[in-house]
Amino acid sequence: MERLLKKCQLRNQLLRECMAEFLGVYVLILFGCGSVAQVTTTQDRKGQYLSINLGFALGVTFGVFVSRGVSGAHLNPAVSLSMCVLGRHPWMKLPFYIFFQVLGAFLAAATVGLQYYDAIWAYSGGELTVTGPTATAGIFSTYPADYLSVWGGVVDQVIGTAALLLCVLAVGDQRNSSLPDGLQPVLVGAAVLVIGISMGSNSGYALNPARDLGPRLFTYIAGWGEDVFKAGGGWWWVPIVAPCVGALLGTLIYELMIEVHHPPILPELQTCQVATEGKTELELKLEQKLEQVESD
Repeated sequence: MERLLKKCQLRNQLLRECMAEFLGVYVLILFGCGSVAQVTTTQDRKGQYLSINLGFALGVTFGVFVSRGVSGAHLNPAVSLSMCVLGRHPWMKLPFYIFFQVLGAFLAAATVGLQYYDAIWAYSGGELTVTGPTATAGIFSTYPADYLSVWGGVVDQVIGTAALLLCVLAVGDQRNSSLPDGLQPVLVGAAVLVIGISMGSNSGYALNPARDLGPRLFTYIAGWGEDVFKAGGGWWWVPIVAPCVGALLGTLIYELMIEVHHPPILPELQTCQVATEGKTELELKLEQKLEQVESD
């Protein structure tokens, strides 16, 4: 078995990172959309809205644990974009990360659809609908509340994703507060939890283009049809574009208000070096004077 596993080992670093992103997002959506499926198909008898919040929060936590040692656990195209803008991730890798993130979300949605196939058909009465009292497309992707305008949804997603990036950057900023390494994924999941509790009623807090697009493509193929792109006044583009804008906004806010103001490390080292060099020069001068006295 060990020999077989060694033969399966990948040596291409980019491919390893992409597979880690794929699996991390898969775990996220499996638990997240799985919790929505359970709550929806049982009509709140086996779970409520808080169950969904916990499902996505813990999905994020374990998704980060799965992938962080290999890829950094972005699990979100908006996060990957922000890391590229900050110079912490190569732009060349961005399209590959995004593709595998979307693919992971797509296959995780397919897994949930397979697992809850009978429950979805029983709940919907044999008709896969996007809107209405027995709609089931919302198990997989986000849709706006009836009162929410498209531009209201844009604002909602920009604010929610900006809040997410503020928290993610703060958790990862070792110069702000040094956290135990194993605690960081838990706190990222906690950030998703509190955003869901406080900002989820308008449109389901997608916050992640891959989390929404991958499952939406699955529902389009699996029988819900083109209505998944027409519902909500053509809502589908909002969870793709607005989280990217929000992520950049949150990154900018954190950088300008917190990280850029950290005391610089390099000048401190230079000061110590100058002091050491000054002492050495003084000692040299004393040695030269002593040599002159001895020669006299």
